[in-house]
Amino acid sequence: MNFLAHAYLSGDHEEVLLGNFVADSIKGRMADNYSFAFRQGVQLHRAIDAFTDSHPLVQACNQRIQPHFRKFSGVVTDIYFDHFLASGWNNYSEESLFDFTRRVYALLDKHFDLLPPRSKRIIPWMKQQDWLTGYASFDPLSKVFGGMSRRTSFESGMEQAVEVLKNDYSFLEAHFQQYFPELMAFSQQFREKMDLDTNTGG
Repeated sequence: MNFLAHAYLSGDHEEVLLGNFVADSIKGRMADNYSFAFRQGVQLHRAIDAFTDSHPLVQACNQRIQPHFRKFSGVVTDIYFDHFLASGWNNYSEESLFDFTRRVYALLDKHFDLLPPRSKRIIPWMKQQDWLTGYASFDPLSKVFGGMSRRTSFESGMEQAVEVLKNDYSFLEAHFQQYFPELMAFSQQFREKMDLDTNTGG
């Protein structure tokens, strides 16, 4: 899953959300410098990724688009799934997508000095271009994929990702709609085991 889904699946704890959101930038023992709740967010992120990577419905999507994107198929599927979450947001949350994303951006601003270097480079661009809300629409999504394509060291095909999505929309959306409730349940179960009330520090 990509940024929007990881934020959504974090629950209400700010530090868990923060750790989950920036976990891809946390390498080695970097997490030792953060609170217990932040580290639990990093663990939640990794558990979500492992659940996703091994799920048959996700694997079916990856295989479906593999001829277009080869080794980047999993990355593209992750962003497609953020699109389906954003475009169908009202099915999953009573809070509007706009309000939710502004709350996430405000949280990132609040703790910006604590974020790992890679996140500090990415997040200003994310906010400026409003990636989290933009996932819902094709034009902003094209810009996200275009930027990713330019940053790869060789031909990825990602600049064509929105056209591939449009051409196979029903298949991909149906798989997301089957898969995402399972991921929601898995994430909730993981959060319920965190015991944040008795583990608050360092």
